[in-house]
Amino acid sequence: MEWSLYPGFVAIAVAVALTPGADTAVVLKNSLLGGRRGGLATAIGVFLAATTQAVLAAVGLGIIVAQSQTALQVIRWMGAAYLIWLAFQSLRSAWKGQYAQLALPSGTVERHGLLQGYLTNITNPQVLMFFLALFPQFMTPEMSLWALALLTMTLPVLGTVPLILIAILVDRAAMWWQRRTIRRTLDAATGAILGLLGIRVAADAFREAA
Repeated sequence: MEWSLYPGFVAIAVAVALTPGADTAVVLKNSLLGGRRGGLATAIGVFLAATTQAVLAAVGLGIIVAQSQTALQVIRWMGAAYLIWLAFQSLRSAWKGQYAQLALPSGTVERHGLLQGYLTNITNPQVLMFFLALFPQFMTPEMSLWALALLTMTLPVLGTVPLILIAILVDRAAMWWQRRTIRRTLDAATGAILGLLGIRVAADAFREAA
């Protein structure tokens, strides 16, 4: 890799990291539901999924998936269904407006957050396609293993930082967002965002199938 190009790669990674999407919405949702623990666990789940997709793209396995329209369609429909399900949960919570604090078993919040964060990112084929499109612009045949590792991990790491900040900020503002009116508004907004993203993914799947 030409090291003079790396700052450009970082700039692209920062721009992508600061663009809100399904990952942002699900971290916000779980931060509201499970506090800092839920939000941070979700952010870690997103990081692990993004790392998985980055590694697949870097070693070339992602190309096999990208060239299989059947595999991509399955991933798209899984992603759309999962986002719509999360949207339904948030909208149902906003409709009911019941926010009694439940005593969840130790580790439950973290496990749910980790799983939802991972599934939200891993079922988004656009992440894999982005890596496959971006990496070749900066990779060279003589690239060392540690340079490839740095390139691979840059976006997952930078993309996780804003998610961690969201979890911390939501936790800090707990007294404010726990007001019933505010909570219902945030749940409704989060549900709407997740629902629209799910519909967009489903629309992409329909277009590819046509």
